[in-house]
Amino acid sequence: MDILVNLQAFLATADAAGFSAAARKLNVSTSVVAKRVTQLEARIGTPLFHRSTRQLRLTEAGQRYVHRARGVVTDATDLLSRMGEKGHDLVDHLRIKAPTSLTVARLADAFSAFQTQNPRLKLEIVLIDRPVDPVAEGFDIAIGAFPHSFGGVVDEPLCPLKRLLCASPAYLKKHGTPKHPRDLVEHRCLSFMPTGPEWVFDGPRGRISIQVSPLLSSNEGLVLARSAIAGNGITLISHYLVADALRDGRLKPVLRDFPIPELWVKAAIPERRRNAAAVQALLTLLKTSLASSL
Repeated sequence: MDILVNLQAFLATADAAGFSAAARKLNVSTSVVAKRVTQLEARIGTPLFHRSTRQLRLTEAGQRYVHRARGVVTDATDLLSRMGEKGHDLVDHLRIKAPTSLTVARLADAFSAFQTQNPRLKLEIVLIDRPVDPVAEGFDIAIGAFPHSFGGVVDEPLCPLKRLLCASPAYLKKHGTPKHPRDLVEHRCLSFMPTGPEWVFDGPRGRISIQVSPLLSSNEGLVLARSAIAGNGITLISHYLVADALRDGRLKPVLRDFPIPELWVKAAIPERRRNAAAVQALLTLLKTSLASSL
């Protein structure tokens, strides 16, 4: 077990960029973490960190081994949890990448419920609004809606993500209602940065792509929703973020005859983690939760 705890100390130090922060994360003393890392370096015969009085950073060897070490620790933890006497309890450490807006609006409650159901489970949730290769960046699950795929990774569909164009009644009264996507170049547009200013529509004669010049760009969908409600422009946004505003009339759909192509929220999972009990349990909960809330 020494090699396992030493690997855990190495990973915690790499993530925290320091022995003190790693010690707080592992609930041990700083000297214990430093000793475990030193033991691991002695075992493999090479330094894993450049040490100075001001910073601690990974060596080339440390960078090369950190993701593989994370996989080893994860696999060992999963195996031990399956072999334990309390086999019905999930014991694991899941490192999860999730998009900001979706997590704040929906996934945070799902993650909280999951941890309540599995109190021995450790979750590390990192909010990132870009495509992530979970193998290269050391995640057990990477949630997103980008159409990217990576080698050694399984994509698990979670739910469709409905999007639409909308604006406030006040904005439409003042600036007029566009009749065709090409009219948007004359309008004040509010753009979601991760998907960019190229807005795509399904028209009667095929797909239409329009490059807008955003008045506001943000990587947080709730910022766009608030701005649209305030009458600042037209936004292309996920339906779940504006559902209440659409119901009570603060926002109105725009260009309903030109729907936005549907995206799918998916979970990208390293192949070696696909059958881990905690991963499968979380996927089941996410599918149920998102199906009823998006």
